[in-house]
Amino acid sequence: MPYTYELPNMTEGIDEALVDTVSAVPVFTPLLLLFIFLIVLIGGAVKQKFRTGTADVPMWMTLASIVTLIISLILTLRSGLIQGEVVAIVIAMTILSGAWLFFDRNRNEI
Repeated sequence: MPYTYELPNMTEGIDEALVDTVSAVPVFTPLLLLFIFLIVLIGGAVKQKFRTGTADVPMWMTLASIVTLIISLILTLRSGLIQGEVVAIVIAMTILSGAWLFFDRNRNEI
């Protein structure tokens, strides 16, 4: 009797299981990166707002973009984990948020 579900084989390592997951659910990697981006952005801005009374959103956006870029570059080490279009979008977001931070005039800065 053939099985309709094959048990995952973990003898090759966790990266092969992740590649199988991404091939079954292609939106997994972009949603993982979006989750990490939002956690850093919202968590940092809210914590800064509680501590100082204001939140520097361009700075937190740039920091969240850099963290997401580093994680997406790590995911490119294994073929099949992340698509090139997703990496291009992350790079563009990092450049745009860096430009926003560079051109932003915060009231606490000179």
